[in-house]
Amino acid sequence: MSQPLSDTTLSTFTASDGDNLALQDWPLPDGVALRGVVLLVHGLGEHAGRYDHVARRLNSWGFAVRGYDQYGHGESDGVRGALPLTTRLLDDLIDVIDSTRARMDAGVPMILLGHSMGGLVSACLLALRESPVEGLVLSSPVLDAGLNPFQKLLLATLPRIAPNLTVGNGVDPDFISHDPDVVAAYKADPKVHDRVSGRLARFIAEAGPMVIERAPQWAVPTLLLYAGADKVVNPRGSRAFAAAAPAQVVTVRCFDGLFHEILNELDSEPVFEAIKQWLDERFPA
Repeated sequence: MSQPLSDTTLSTFTASDGDNLALQDWPLPDGVALRGVVLLVHGLGEHAGRYDHVARRLNSWGFAVRGYDQYGHGESDGVRGALPLTTRLLDDLIDVIDSTRARMDAGVPMILLGHSMGGLVSACLLALRESPVEGLVLSSPVLDAGLNPFQKLLLATLPRIAPNLTVGNGVDPDFISHDPDVVAAYKADPKVHDRVSGRLARFIAEAGPMVIERAPQWAVPTLLLYAGADKVVNPRGSRAFAAAAPAQVVTVRCFDGLFHEILNELDSEPVFEAIKQWLDERFPA
């Protein structure tokens, strides 16, 4: 029997530096047993609201969900695509984790679900410090920026000369999904932007190799899901992480025919089935 849909709530969180981040919560309906809390971390140029269908699915499995718009994205403060400090996205994530933990009962597990740049931010945080969460789900993470020689030259100079100058991020919406409705909605979404600054681009380019370098010591139970036909993010980074990480800690699934947004594909059901199976095995009801 299907469960009733929960009401989503919007609120504002003030980060440690005083900037406001937009929060979105999908709590469980009354009377539904809580298995854990999933914190959604979205990708470059998008926002947490695009994950409503993902949150509803997680709700139906017994997980409360929280998402937030990263700095410079969605309804949060900041110039679109800019980054005032290299560590800003990591600082915000730990702030949101800590504030969410403060509202949770002891013993309730928290799982990060990060897509694309959000996957990179989540993995980078866990690579740099003792894990503040019990699990991690990565969806097409940017672990290899796939830069050409000219782009590498720009990153060697632009962040020093004009770190907050924003340019097009190079994401072609036509290749995010095979679903034309998803592509059309992405193009029409006023909260989606195509900006990236030199400092943010450098963070993305440098954080991925760092995560892969630390993969052999990975200790956080992780589910890595990536698209084999990804034309937005080079899947080589996910393959490298999977090859280096302990197999008993990191579960890996490649979906050969899917584009970048595997949670928004025409054939996304196997992706959700993989997530449910992994959650059921590690965080049983």
